[in-house]
Amino acid sequence: MDLRVHQEETVASIPSGFRMSNIENIEQLEAIYGHPGEASTVKVTTSLTPDYQAFVDTSPFLALATSGPDGLDCSPRGDRSGVVRVVDEHTIHLPDRRGNNRVDSLRNILHDPRVALLFFLPGSGTTLRINGSASICVESSLLESFAVNGKLPRSVVVIKIHEVFFQCARAIVRSELWNPERFVDVSSIPTPGQILANLTEDRVGGEAYDREWPDRAKKSLW
Repeated sequence: MDLRVHQEETVASIPSGFRMSNIENIEQLEAIYGHPGEASTVKVTTSLTPDYQAFVDTSPFLALATSGPDGLDCSPRGDRSGVVRVVDEHTIHLPDRRGNNRVDSLRNILHDPRVALLFFLPGSGTTLRINGSASICVESSLLESFAVNGKLPRSVVVIKIHEVFFQCARAIVRSELWNPERFVDVSSIPTPGQILANLTEDRVGGEAYDREWPDRAKKSLW
């Protein structure tokens, strides 16, 4: 379909009396949001301060964002005790534990080393953000240093830190993320097996997939 025709049809489908006004430039954006306060700017550092390192050392989970020629990716990463290892104030190591072998993040890093990390700490509303550049290391001694139950990561993502700052707790507070009373009833949403079965006309997934997954995951966490 011609893009212009598609846009016209999209506009025509919007209910009468409602039209979206898009922001087109920075000036328009700043006219609405203004400028950040001092606390929003002085919190930014170019290395891990002792305070920020304490947060990183304690965090068992992060989201890793990358960009590549095929698009964007945001990948969850977690570990039993500290999801990354702090090497020094400018460097952290992230072991690549076993997963689904899509390696979307790693493919992206090979094309564009820029990465963004968002660290979570269960029970805390404050999150920590690190922006930097990454490389992928498979040096045997480094892999061995991350062994768990005799199992090694296949690679380690070496991240050079460019920027560090904490994110305020508003999003966590609004979502009540850590409130047990707000935990989702998993029986109310499709299971991974059901999703796979629906996407493949029952060729992949199904009840067997869901039944076997807990044991399979237990054996392949590391």
